[in-house]
Amino acid sequence: MAITLADLAARVEGRVQGDPDREICRIGSLSAADGGAIAFFDRGRPRSELEHTRAGAVILAAADAAGYPGNCILVEDPYVAFAKAASIVHTVAPATAGIHASAVVGSGAFVAESVSIGPNSVIGGGATIGERVRIGSNCSIGANAVIGDDCHLHDNVVIYPRCILGRRCTALAGAVIGSDGFGYAEDRRTWLKIPQIGRVVVGDDVDIGANTTIDRGTLDDTVIGDRVKLDNHIHIAHNVQVGADTIMAAYVGVAGSTRIGERCRFGGRSSIAGHLTLVDDVHVATVSLVTHSLHQPGMYSAALPAIDNRRWRRIAGRIHRLNDLAVRVRRLERRVKVP
Repeated sequence: MAITLADLAARVEGRVQGDPDREICRIGSLSAADGGAIAFFDRGRPRSELEHTRAGAVILAAADAAGYPGNCILVEDPYVAFAKAASIVHTVAPATAGIHASAVVGSGAFVAESVSIGPNSVIGGGATIGERVRIGSNCSIGANAVIGDDCHLHDNVVIYPRCILGRRCTALAGAVIGSDGFGYAEDRRTWLKIPQIGRVVVGDDVDIGANTTIDRGTLDDTVIGDRVKLDNHIHIAHNVQVGADTIMAAYVGVAGSTRIGERCRFGGRSSIAGHLTLVDDVHVATVSLVTHSLHQPGMYSAALPAIDNRRWRRIAGRIHRLNDLAVRVRRLERRVKVP
């Protein structure tokens, strides 16, 4: 899609410096963009990348535009404006409505006329598929599930029975929504499975990454709030509640019945133990383990960065001796009557 710089600036809430009639057809990086592309620059990048770019235009802050002779859009936050511009320039063509001949639609299912369903997909009986929904190949939508308007399910997505997706949700390939939670009761050294009879209820504008799994609730529902963004390979266990505008990077694991507030952020491979409460605006660093409830907003970290192996072996040996050292220190404190 081609768009003039002036039109693009208006839609990303910026102003043009240079030729407002310059046509933009593509998005690119500063190093690879050509004259038909727009790139972005922020202060985390070397100035030399901006000086040597061949991009037709650059999105950047006004403070960084001084001395730059090329076309640009001046904005308050270049990264946010670039995200908006990318969505405008690289629009996805609407799918052609229709149900592939190899797809199966169960009895009593409602499928809007504007829906596109790919090869070998199955729509369970009583399911509801809203307007303009795109369902890829080999998808499985369970009985009485609800898929809201304008959702896009990529290939091999599984939605279990009675689960609900709101409007404008995206699920990438291999996502599984509504699988049984890991619920077992121990009985004389054996394990009895607890039926998982709740649902997964997903809000509007939620993105679910490839091979991410969200378990259905045991009794109550697992709930994912509006505008939540889940990366690939995430596991959300049964009865978890995730507040609106929360974002999780790859390999995050959230154990059962945990309550996560709004606008929280989780770095990759962070883990959250079960039955905890995390308030709004909690940020958990990469590879951190949360084992207790967090009642104050802010940044939390619990991991050791990689260091030289010989140094780590010395530290690990000392960690194993910490308990003996603590006992010896306590004995000395008693001898000198330290409170």
